[in-house]
Amino acid sequence: MVQRILEPGQIESLDPSAIPRIRLPERASFFSTRAARLRTLANGNPIGGYLRLMASLADAQQQVLAKFEAAMPDADAIAQAQQHSMPLVPALMSTLMTQREPAWRDVLQRVLDRIEAAGPVSPALGKVLDGLRLAGAGQLDAQADAILAQRFNEVDPATAPFIMAALQVIWTDLASRFDVRDIPYLDTPGGCPVCGAQPVASVVRIGGPYQGYRYLQCGLCGTEAHMVRVKCSNCDSTKGIAYHGVEGGSEALKAESCDECHTYRKIGYMEKDVDIEPLADDLASLTLDLLMNEAGYQRSAPNPLLWPEVTSDR
Repeated sequence: MVQRILEPGQIESLDPSAIPRIRLPERASFFSTRAARLRTLANGNPIGGYLRLMASLADAQQQVLAKFEAAMPDADAIAQAQQHSMPLVPALMSTLMTQREPAWRDVLQRVLDRIEAAGPVSPALGKVLDGLRLAGAGQLDAQADAILAQRFNEVDPATAPFIMAALQVIWTDLASRFDVRDIPYLDTPGGCPVCGAQPVASVVRIGGPYQGYRYLQCGLCGTEAHMVRVKCSNCDSTKGIAYHGVEGGSEALKAESCDECHTYRKIGYMEKDVDIEPLADDLASLTLDLLMNEAGYQRSAPNPLLWPEVTSDR
């Protein structure tokens, strides 16, 4: 008698009770959903103007994504990633970056076009957009590399959200077209199995097979990967995990802190607010960031649309 050995992904597909490991981004609505959430959160928010600008940026991303397709990895590349537990299209090793192909820079220009076409542009924003249009390929590539590697001292906080937006379009496009069964299992805590980037926040979902399960949303490609609750998404520890909120604030968003690595990452609960969108809700809750910093915790990773200022003496 010959026994058939099943791979992890095949086992999941045969077990109707298995927890869905991966949620790939919905191509038709991923960025537009984020834009709508940002506009809702902008009302009465101290950074409401910035949230509305980022909503316009997300609208531009959705429009560009609708007419863009990057080259997908072939079957051999997918098999190699699975064999070595590597991301399918690692952002720091992708030919889109290392070979300096123009795809991402073309996407950036299209995103800028959409923002300008959406309505009046303030002088300050116009200066940023003009600077991006005039920047050379080498300068843009260097900024993209610094952003993806999180070399904060090399990142220009004013232009970074727009550069990141273009990169998000490319990797979200790729992620949206994969077969879930092709996604590798990674050994790195919190790393995205599609692109290798860090999650921006996590969300406890509701509905169907996702009910009550926590998913980490990648800040680059939007892929969501299941992770058990009450566990640090930065160092994988289950010790010293605590949850923090703003007094009088929403119960739908908390900061999950870890006393092992002294970092935190926000977590949203859809049972308390069905419209939670991890990146948008993280961006709109800077008060919670301030409280966590005062308590001695550092963010596990920055929000892709808001980059920290780094002083020269740091």
